[in-house]
Amino acid sequence: MFYDETKVYLKAGNGGDGCMSFLRQKYMPNGGPNGGNGGRGGDVLLQADENVADLRAFHFKKHWKAKNGEPGRGSDQNGKGGVPCILKVPLGTEVREADSGEIICELLNHEEDYLLLEGGKGGRGNATFKSSVNQTPRQFTEGKAGLEANYVFTLKTIADVGLVGFPNAGKSTLLNVLSNASPKVASYPFTTLVPTVGVIDYPEDFCSITMADVPGLIEGAAENRGLGHRFLRHVERCKVLLFLLDMAGTDERDPCDDFEHLQKELADYDERLVDKPYVVVGNKKDEETAEANMDRFRKRFPKIEPFFISAVLEEGLSPLRQNLLKHLR
Repeated sequence: MFYDETKVYLKAGNGGDGCMSFLRQKYMPNGGPNGGNGGRGGDVLLQADENVADLRAFHFKKHWKAKNGEPGRGSDQNGKGGVPCILKVPLGTEVREADSGEIICELLNHEEDYLLLEGGKGGRGNATFKSSVNQTPRQFTEGKAGLEANYVFTLKTIADVGLVGFPNAGKSTLLNVLSNASPKVASYPFTTLVPTVGVIDYPEDFCSITMADVPGLIEGAAENRGLGHRFLRHVERCKVLLFLLDMAGTDERDPCDDFEHLQKELADYDERLVDKPYVVVGNKKDEETAEANMDRFRKRFPKIEPFFISAVLEEGLSPLRQNLLKHLR
C-alpha cells in the first residue's frame, strides 16, 4: 500500500517551569534566591529525506509530540531544553493546515529543513527577579505551552518526466524498458495503482533523468473520478510530460480522442499543466491497426511530431530517449 496523503496532529514541547529556591547552608541560613529557569520546549521540525518513500509512518501514527523542557532547580540550575521532534518526510511533501487549507511549506530537496512548530519558552526562576529593592523575591513564572495544530501531509512525486496516459496504454512497460524500474505489467486496466519512479541513464552524456509512471487517467479525473486528484497531483512537479497513446485502439479507444481528453483533464485540474513542454508517443507499433491510427493522428494534429514505438519489442526507443534529454537540457 502506498500512502501519499494523511492528516496528523503535531505539538511542540511545553517550556519547563521556573523554580523558587533560596540558598540554605550551615553558615548561610538566609542565603539569596537561587531558583533556576525552566528549559525551552522542543520544536517540531520537518526534514526531507530521499530515503523515505511515502507517508506511511504518519498514516499509522497520527499524533507526534516534542519533549517538554525540564523545570528549573535550586542552586541556580536551569532546566534542560526539550528534545525536538524531527519528522522525516519524502521529497515532494506539501504541508497544509488542516482547518484553513493554507499551504505552510513544500519540501523538495534532500535534507531541507522547516521549523513547523516552536516549543514553549521556559519559565523564569526566582533568582532572575532579584534586585536592589527585592533581595528575597518569591516570584517565578511557569513555562509557556508549545504550539500545536492539525496538518495534512500530501506527497507529490518529483520527477523530470511524467508519463500521462489512459489505462492499458503501456506506461509501465515503457518505463520498464527505458529505465531501471520494475513496475507491475499486465493486460488489464489500472495495473499501476501507485507512482513508480525510474531512472533513465545516459552513460555517453554522463547524466540521468527520472521518469514517473503514475496511475492511469480516466475521463472526469479532474472532478476526482476514479483515482482523480491522487493521480493528477503527481504530475504537477514534472518538468516534461510524456503523453503515451495506445495506437492499437485497445478497448475500442481512439488515440486522437484520447490525446484531446488527456489535455482537457490536465487543463481542468490546473491550467499550468497545459503549458508544460510535452512529448507525444504512439505505442503498440507492432499491432495491425497502429499504422492507420498513427496516420490519422498526424493528419488531425499536423503541428505535432509524435514518436512511433513498440515498448514490448523495444522499437523506436533511442530517438525518444534523446528527445527527452534534449527537452530537459
